Amino acid sequence: MHLNIHKIQELYLLRMQRGKERMERTKTEDENQCQRTLRVCVATCNRADYSKLAPIMFGIKNHPDEFDLEVMVLGSHLIDDYGNTFRMIEQDDFDIGSKLHTIVRGEDEAAMVESVGLALVKLPDVLQRLRPDILVVHGDRFDALALATAAALMNIRILHLEGGEVSGTIDDSIRHAISKLAHYHACCTRMAEQHLIAMCEDHSRILLAGCPSYDKLLSTNHRDDYMDTIKSWLGDTVQQHDYIVALQHPVTTDIQQSVKIYGLMLDALLSFNKKTLILFPNIDAGSKEMVRVMRKKSIEQHPNFRAVKHIPFEQFIQMLEHAGCMIGNSSCGVREAGAFGTPVINLGTRQTGRETGENVLHVRDADTHNKIYHALELQFGKRYPCSKIYGDGNAVPRILKFLRAIDLDEPLQKTFCFPPVKDSISQDIDHILETQSALAIDLGGTNLRVAIVSMRGKIVKKYTQPNPKNFDSRMQLILKICADAMRDAVCLNCRILGVGVSTGGRVNPQEGVVLHSTKLIQEWSSVDLRTPISDALHLPVWVDNDGNCAALAERKFGHGKGVENFVTVITGTGIGGGIIHHNELIHGSTFCAAELGHIMVSLEGPECSCGSRGCIEAYASGMALQKEAKRLHDEDLLMVEGMDMKLTEPITAAHLINAARLGNYNADAVLKKASTALGVGIVNILHIVNPTLVILSGVLASYYQDPVQHVISERALVSAQNIKVVKSELEEPALLGAASMVLDYATRRKY
Repeated sequence: MHLNIHKIQELYLLRMQRGKERMERTKTEDENQCQRTLRVCVATCNRADYSKLAPIMFGIKNHPDEFDLEVMVLGSHLIDDYGNTFRMIEQDDFDIGSKLHTIVRGEDEAAMVESVGLALVKLPDVLQRLRPDILVVHGDRFDALALATAAALMNIRILHLEGGEVSGTIDDSIRHAISKLAHYHACCTRMAEQHLIAMCEDHSRILLAGCPSYDKLLSTNHRDDYMDTIKSWLGDTVQQHDYIVALQHPVTTDIQQSVKIYGLMLDALLSFNKKTLILFPNIDAGSKEMVRVMRKKSIEQHPNFRAVKHIPFEQFIQMLEHAGCMIGNSSCGVREAGAFGTPVINLGTRQTGRETGENVLHVRDADTHNKIYHALELQFGKRYPCSKIYGDGNAVPRILKFLRAIDLDEPLQKTFCFPPVKDSISQDIDHILETQSALAIDLGGTNLRVAIVSMRGKIVKKYTQPNPKNFDSRMQLILKICADAMRDAVCLNCRILGVGVSTGGRVNPQEGVVLHSTKLIQEWSSVDLRTPISDALHLPVWVDNDGNCAALAERKFGHGKGVENFVTVITGTGIGGGIIHHNELIHGSTFCAAELGHIMVSLEGPECSCGSRGCIEAYASGMALQKEAKRLHDEDLLMVEGMDMKLTEPITAAHLINAARLGNYNADAVLKKASTALGVGIVNILHIVNPTLVILSGVLASYYQDPVQHVISERALVSAQNIKVVKSELEEPALLGAASMVLDYATRRKY
């Protein structure tokens, strides 16, 4: 019994001891975890990306207490034809932990795909052995895509350098694909940062660092032995600023054209007769054909040329800094050359979309020898100011600080910051086969019109009736025509998505209520249009002022399509309009914005229908012109030789315009005053909302267009004088605007 108690005590003490040891071991591991260095793997694929990665690698290596550097080399670094450039990494005293032969030779599209596949086969073993905390990947090469794909699938965090930039080849797609796989981003320019944000990347994981190579380029420690470097490559007779650096790569999406441009560049360089350092193209599809062109022209044997597969980066930037110009389509022409103000001739489309300094002359359509030769004449020997678009020389410290801040305990799964979008809506076969359409209603002073309008703005069928004078008759007629149109829509294979109503007066579009009507439409104030129409047709209903509808019509179908800020002015019986600002229609706090006809242009002008004086409408509307025509007719001052008018014919604004065209001085004076009043009113609009375009709509638009443009050029501020005035080409702006409300916002059936 005593023996059993003794054994139980021993077992208890042993378990306590083991528990204590386990706690101490866990504590030690936690302390080591807190103190351990960040394991960073930098993968480099070619001579170009090493020039960007090397400054970061030196920075990491100089902080061994914080970072553990692993270097992986693959791609064209390990190919003899491209200079075995891995040796320069070794010369920089970096230990290369892994060398992966990943290039399948052939220099065509299939070889690029096979190279990516080969890299994906080899990378898992290496990444599993190295087990980095973070993999640093640069740029937009197909090798880098393989690296990012493998790391993402193996749950390794990725820092992508130079994402968000834009160029003109397949590199664009590869660069953006890597950005989507990467967890962190170090970009070079503000625009690149905005592109990444637009691509839904998390802003907190984006660092605007600048280009790491600029840390070296903008340093003050420029070597004085540059002439030795220049002479070692181009001979003893050459002088600084009297030679050319040429570097042209294939464009994989248009190999035939890029090979043609390469041949034309070589012809222009031969004609220009200056010493030229020409580097072989990279390993992309098409490089084999370009080398064949070079050898066919005997460039390697020509006394003016030195053709090289590789040049150390330190020496290359010296050659670039002191060159008379650089020519080709390499990114270093639009990036690194700007740091020195070296003139650059950028050929073709490979760098289309990249930000460039004033030192770059683009010859995108480089289809003749003469164009390229002329560009050489323009650029050779010039010097430009230093450009800091791509960096200020402090990229590496920023990137190291960014690496230090990475929290390895936060979730590995990256999230995207999507902008708000409408709910997705599925389709059935009926939706696909039927034409999506809107029912548009236009309530004018004379006529009531209804139309079936297709998604593309085609009026499939239109109905017109005189507008009744009282409320009850008007509503009955609206509902009857709409019911007829709904029946016809079935036969016409049109699916009606909703109803849009354009009406005169002040409208609350949020409630679908006409607040105050114009004098032309009687019994039409405080009228709820949405409820009775929606109840009768079982469809959503939108209501707005006819001027606003005209602006909406222009935005969707007319001159305003794709224009962010513009104003539409209706010149008809009255004067109205609508304002589009930042792609949105302006209604105002009490829904009377864009009452353009009631902008006052004179303190003591004629009385307006609104009760005020000196409004644009009192001078330039159809009613105002008709009133002046009647006055001249009563005073026997309207008729001139050539006018044909019956005694019983009512006097209209058309008679006034016709009399002016036939030389009637009095009629012409009236129209000049009207044009000036309208022009001055529009100048006021330009000074308030500063649109990029003014669109005149209505029956008088063709007459007012030129005079209004003239008033703007004379009376507007200098910054607004070049704003264009155009005439609407839409035949039915009110109906199309009413339809656009439906076609832009109606919700189809959900499943």
